[in-house]
Amino acid sequence: MRKEEIIQESREVFKQFADACLAIPDKKFFFQPQEKWSIAQNVDHLIRSIKTTQLAYSLPKFFVRILFGRPNRSSRSYDDLVAKYSLKLEQGGMATGRFIPKRIFANKSRLVRQLQMKNEKYLHSLEQKWSDLQLDRYIAPHPLLGKITLRELCYFTIYHTKHHLSIINTRLAEQFN
Repeated sequence: MRKEEIIQESREVFKQFADACLAIPDKKFFFQPQEKWSIAQNVDHLIRSIKTTQLAYSLPKFFVRILFGRPNRSSRSYDDLVAKYSLKLEQGGMATGRFIPKRIFANKSRLVRQLQMKNEKYLHSLEQKWSDLQLDRYIAPHPLLGKITLRELCYFTIYHTKHHLSIINTRLAEQFN
């Protein structure tokens, strides 16, 4: 995907996610299943993730290079990145540390709006500061995938949002139908 396609796909999935969350009644949104995250906690997890992701795109390029180095390979395709991430999840990979959400009792609209603002900040940095070519020439660390190119990080962000939308839809189907 080229940068313009990444931005378009990101906007679409971010909107789908926000619309789905806003349509869920509060009782279901904040319901805490045993051993699983609530829907609100899935939103909080995405806020924590995009906040960290956005940092890679907002730092000066020379700083990104100094901190993380140079890529030693070409960017993977979207499908290859998703396959690698899926394999890591199958092998037991999960959120750790700062990516684990807290128990959430906040206002649903405020929480979703916070996610939307973080998503827009990420897209603004991507759109304004990075060329299509540069996305393949810089890397950033990912807790499960290791160092990945900024293009791959864009792909991950799209897929990660879709993944959590799928989790939410599955949770709603399992517990409330």
